Amino acid sequence: MKRVVQLVIVLVLLTMLATACGAKPEVASSEGPFKVAVVMPSAINDLAFSQSMYDTMLTIQKEMGGEANFQFVYSDNMFVVDDASAAIRDYASQGYNLIIAHGSQYGASLKEIAPDFPKTSFAWGTAGDTFDIPNIFAYEAYSQEGGYVNGVLAAALNKSGTIGVVGPIEVGDAKLYVDGFIAGAKAAKPDIQVNVNYIGSFSDVALASESAQTHVGAGADVLTGSAQMVVGAIGVAEEKGVLWFGTQSDQSSLAPSIVVASQVYDWTVVVDDMIALIKSGTLGGKAYAVSLENEGLLIKYNNAYNLPADVKALGDQAIEGIKAGTITIGVGGK
Repeated sequence: MKRVVQLVIVLVLLTMLATACGAKPEVASSEGPFKVAVVMPSAINDLAFSQSMYDTMLTIQKEMGGEANFQFVYSDNMFVVDDASAAIRDYASQGYNLIIAHGSQYGASLKEIAPDFPKTSFAWGTAGDTFDIPNIFAYEAYSQEGGYVNGVLAAALNKSGTIGVVGPIEVGDAKLYVDGFIAGAKAAKPDIQVNVNYIGSFSDVALASESAQTHVGAGADVLTGSAQMVVGAIGVAEEKGVLWFGTQSDQSSLAPSIVVASQVYDWTVVVDDMIALIKSGTLGGKAYAVSLENEGLLIKYNNAYNLPADVKALGDQAIEGIKAGTITIGVGGK
């Protein structure tokens, strides 16, 4: 016992000496990496909605210095809401700092699950409702903005007088995009015909292909659409030599010869702020929107497509006008 007491005294004296010399004893960090789990309705390489969040996770991991500081896991292809709910609850029980339910269909699940895990943060989108639950964030995309820009460009390149739109389900950011696209096309050419077909699915590639075929048969020489099912429509556009405008992710790699431009969702600005708030003790209660102004929405021109300079100038002017507020889209309060 005497020897133990002596060792304790020596350690105390050494610590006091180090402090007197200006040194601080090392303390191991109890925080560890910030951990995020994401539940997504489609594949991480869908060139659409789910990939936009997956790419954001990779960007943030790089920003924060790698896996030592930021770790994420994901469950993709969660088409069935009950399966997604089970995954969300399972992640919550594992102690993740933030769980992102990346799909508007998951809102009811979060409303039920979040109160059971008051020390865990949850987020969902695209939506603007936190349900007044203090540990839920919400996020949405002002997709009508990029839709408007794409519409201006599409009308400028259109020769037949007809454009086709392959829509999924008439809700959320998909509807905003389509409505914004129509507004942009009509602003550029008031007499242009924009045919819209909502196929009733976010994922049915075959139906999207059929819709694209119908539009081309009706004379459309430019197409656009939203959600992961558009890969089917893009395939038809490439086969028929019809131009395509994308949204959610950069779709130029799928058909470089006919994809003109894509509106890209970059959720980094949103998730970065969530992380900062969570670290400071605010676990939710805030709603976000990505836009052209905050650069959560970006227009990516396809370098492999030879876009005439005067047409690109029209697109750039539309972008700057939306940012400055001099262009009123008339959709979604914008």
